[in-house]
Amino acid sequence: MADVPTLVEQARQGRPRAVARLISLVEGASPQLREVMAALAPLAGGAYVVGVTGSPGVGKSTSTSALVSAYRRAGKRVGVLAVDPSSPFSGGALLGDRVRMSEHASDPGVYIRSMATRGHLGGLAWAAPQAIRVLDAAGCDVILVETVGVGQSEVEIAAQADTSVLLLAPGMGDGIQAAKAGILEIGDVYVVNKADREGADATARELNHMLGLGESRSPGDWRPPIVKTVAARGEGIEEVVEALEKHRAWMEEHGVLAERRMRRAAGEVETIAVTALRERIGDLHGDRRLGALAERVVAGGLDPYTAADELVAAVTEQG
Repeated sequence: MADVPTLVEQARQGRPRAVARLISLVEGASPQLREVMAALAPLAGGAYVVGVTGSPGVGKSTSTSALVSAYRRAGKRVGVLAVDPSSPFSGGALLGDRVRMSEHASDPGVYIRSMATRGHLGGLAWAAPQAIRVLDAAGCDVILVETVGVGQSEVEIAAQADTSVLLLAPGMGDGIQAAKAGILEIGDVYVVNKADREGADATARELNHMLGLGESRSPGDWRPPIVKTVAARGEGIEEVVEALEKHRAWMEEHGVLAERRMRRAAGEVETIAVTALRERIGDLHGDRRLGALAERVVAGGLDPYTAADELVAAVTEQG
């Protein structure tokens, strides 16, 4: 059993092993998870969470690494959660800690962790909210959540981040793809990476046009900027950071940041509650009540909705 108070104290001191151990407790759904979250609750809330998403091949890892460098130059402590596709066999992250971020591995002001999606739709590990809280409580000023780009389910990043950055690249059909997938609604800052390639200006123009076709904005509403970068050379990254800071200031001024964090907490509580209920229902498999309800549905004596209501009633009474 882990000594949770000691781990939390060591994490506050910036010790990577303690942070790693706490995130491992989160990922493993440890019986001590409730104790961990209770200890972290009063310590979290200071970090700025930035989601980085986009289709495979647009340069998310390179861009994330460049953003880490920029924030470190500004003297900020940075945490990175790199959410990888899962192996369907082991449930582990296929890519491990990102090779492109290895330059930051020896920097004590940077903590990088890969997490597996474990097949979870939306490209985010189910444990991501708790892992974000660990990094927040450990004193990170900025937390970058880089998630695998898998089309429309990318929208889940928006639920976890204060600000969402959507990356595109010229020549990949990203603009059309973004419009089809409906993910243009989630971006707070748009980045056209690999801007040294032919077609970058056209991609930016197309994106600007599609954003203009979106919902009408009132005066004072946030207008997502489009920034062109060549992340591999660090070009345009300072402009991205500037756009992020402007968005953060706008959110604070208009109360949007507090509203997003409230929504995030509500979603997290709901997920935990639904998971607990699902586990209780799982315990009923083979239970005579579930079998009896199924028999009545098959016989036509009961519809599945009424059966489900009876099952939920049984589960909640049991609790």
